[in-house]
Amino acid sequence: MSTPKMQGAEVDSDRRRATADPRPTRAVVVGLGYVGLPTALSLAEAGITVTGVDIDENRLLAIKSQHVDISDADRERLSRALSAGRLAVTTNAAAISEAEAVLISVPTPVDTHLVPDMRALTAACASVVANAVPDQTIVLTSTTYVGCTRDLIAEPLRHRNGWTVGEDVHVAFSPERIDPGVTRHDRRATPRVVGGVTTECGRRAEAAVAATAAAVHTVTSPEAAELTKLLENSFRAVNIAMVNEFADSCRAFGVDPIEVIEAAATKPYGFMPFHPGPGVGGHCIPCDTHYLLWQLRAQRLPAPLMNAAMGSIAARPRRVVDRARQLLADRGKPFAGADVLVLGVAYKPGVADVRESPALEIMSELTASGVRVSYADPYVPSVELGETTLLSGEGVEARAWDLVIVHTVHPGQDPAWLSGQDVVLDTTYRLDKRLRCAHL
Repeated sequence: MSTPKMQGAEVDSDRRRATADPRPTRAVVVGLGYVGLPTALSLAEAGITVTGVDIDENRLLAIKSQHVDISDADRERLSRALSAGRLAVTTNAAAISEAEAVLISVPTPVDTHLVPDMRALTAACASVVANAVPDQTIVLTSTTYVGCTRDLIAEPLRHRNGWTVGEDVHVAFSPERIDPGVTRHDRRATPRVVGGVTTECGRRAEAAVAATAAAVHTVTSPEAAELTKLLENSFRAVNIAMVNEFADSCRAFGVDPIEVIEAAATKPYGFMPFHPGPGVGGHCIPCDTHYLLWQLRAQRLPAPLMNAAMGSIAARPRRVVDRARQLLADRGKPFAGADVLVLGVAYKPGVADVRESPALEIMSELTASGVRVSYADPYVPSVELGETTLLSGEGVEARAWDLVIVHTVHPGQDPAWLSGQDVVLDTTYRLDKRLRCAHL
């Protein structure tokens, strides 16, 4: 049992830590992808000297030359950060040891069996642990399973270095909240959640991520923060699956689903609008819920609603292909040999990101059925379908297609030329009604 003198010393130590300014002056961001690079730019803009660490030398060259897929505002921030010497990039993980704060932001996809692919995250965390220094704040931001922050960072630091987390080093989880291509969801206007292994860890992590968000909401543990991210995107997945099903029902009644959704959205409480589409892509919704389901299966805990939602989402691209086959058959056109254009292949408007894009699965299914597939997307010059590389078509407006599948319409695009096509399948549900498109 501690003596009164020792207890007083501990209180004095805690008070000194609590009154010290925890804001970092030097930070490292591990992983400079769609989340890591904007995070690094936010830190640099706040006056923090940032080093970005990434294993992809081509990505680093693209950043240095400013030829990366980021918003116009971020492109300006990148230019300022590089010019002012606030941002440097390297493949050398030793740079981690020079920082007061380290933010880990690497991809956490799922494999073809919908099992979490932890290779990038495991390697990144191992590199951070190997290069960690005393009094550092380490914040994991990649979406992951519950308990991952302790498993891959806190426990290895304790075993490898004998450090006490919360005293010798500070560890937390703070999930990213970045919505690429949507300016009204600017990350600096979006609150951020932080959960530290200890209270002091949470305080240090809050200071580290404060420059990247409008406010910080602190929870009591990394597990609470990890579950927060999984809840956010599981909520979206369930509602997207439901609204896709609702849109199919609307077609059976001959009613425009968007009209109904917009009418329901006039209710100021109890309703949040979601919109139907050809499926979901990107780094979040197609993957994140599977990290939770994977853990629940291991514990034999059923989650029928989330399982059904993810199954429905996964089946949506095939629903597009089936509808395309039906539309061509209604006009007496054989599916095999048909000339089909997919308009837009990015997973959402305004970005060049094709990760998990439903368009890729749609085009693969069409090709496997003997369809002659072309695509046009001003943001995506080429895509890989198996061993085949397709190039974005030019002059597609002047051709007569057996079918045009509208997958993504980017800002500034004028789809009026579609009125001259015989059959148009609008999977976005958002084109002008005067174009007389078919829907799913």
